[in-house]
Amino acid sequence: MTDWFARPVLHVRDVEASLRFYVDWLGFTSPWRYDEDGRTHIAQVDRQGCALILADTWPEKIGKGLMFTSLSVEPATREAAAAAVDALRAELEAKGVPVKEGSWGYRLLVVDDPDGNQLFFNYPSETASGKQSAE
Repeated sequence: MTDWFARPVLHVRDVEASLRFYVDWLGFTSPWRYDEDGRTHIAQVDRQGCALILADTWPEKIGKGLMFTSLSVEPATREAAAAAVDALRAELEAKGVPVKEGSWGYRLLVVDDPDGNQLFFNYPSETASGKQSAE
């Protein structure tokens, strides 16, 4: 069996500036980058199993990205999931990251990066059957 490992690409104007935002403000690390002519053009950022690639290679796509992220928690309860998103909000706000409320059929925590790409973190919701849904 072969496992897939996906990394979405977020298009940005300035990879170095985006790296500062994702690493310094959002708590990601950066395991690699591609530099050419003294400038970083592509880099990966990672945080807790979430990997994103930041690239300046397609200017027409800058700021049009959306990353949907669910937080896995133990124990897997609605309360623990909501507390995890609340803790993330508190962490980001303490660093001065602007966060906002959103909705996509349920409540979201939304973070915009400097180029307008968005990170959605979902709060747990109830399905029509009354069972917990992580998405």
